Amino acid sequence: MSKASERAYRTIREGILRGRFAPGDRLVEEELAEYCGVSRTPIRDAIRRLDGDMLVRWEPNRGAVVASLSDEDVGDLFEIRALIEGHAARRAAERADPATLDRLDAEVAAVFEALDSGSPYYTETFLEANARFHDAIYDMAGSERLREIRQRLVDQSVVLRTVRQFALEDLRRSNMHHADLIAALRAGDGQWAQSVMVAHILAAHRRLAGAE
Repeated sequence: MSKASERAYRTIREGILRGRFAPGDRLVEEELAEYCGVSRTPIRDAIRRLDGDMLVRWEPNRGAVVASLSDEDVGDLFEIRALIEGHAARRAAERADPATLDRLDAEVAAVFEALDSGSPYYTETFLEANARFHDAIYDMAGSERLREIRQRLVDQSVVLRTVRQFALEDLRRSNMHHADLIAALRAGDGQWAQSVMVAHILAAHRRLAGAE
């Protein structure tokens, strides 16, 4: 894939995940080409990839639109995420290294500091630290296949929808799950790490379902 296609894919994907393009919005090639600063051919390539990621769907007489998710879709995505990330956590416990674990401790500490500071940007701090935290789990798991599955089937706009619904105490509880997971990883206990991760993911789903 060309650099222009990759740039278009990442730009549009980020726009969907961040809410720049809402569910049901038409993805017009000319407008996207201007938005991404590329020609229309890379836009077509990007839309095909986004269709494969289930972030875009095709509608008669409308073309490509941003996919919307039903409650059932959301439930399925969380169940898939719990399976995949639980397995990744188990593998990570078998391969955990002190340097990465120290980095995870720093991420957890930074989130608690942001939550306690009263900063209006604590949600953004949480989102960024949360992404780095889960990425590090996949780094330790050492499976590019698992990472690819997660990116294609799990890393949907629903992740952002969930966090946007979280109250301060929800973010604190989620960060406590991260701290518990680090303890399991330090102990090298794969079953414990998997259990914590599964509970962490399912708790997020329950919070989202209760908020909608």
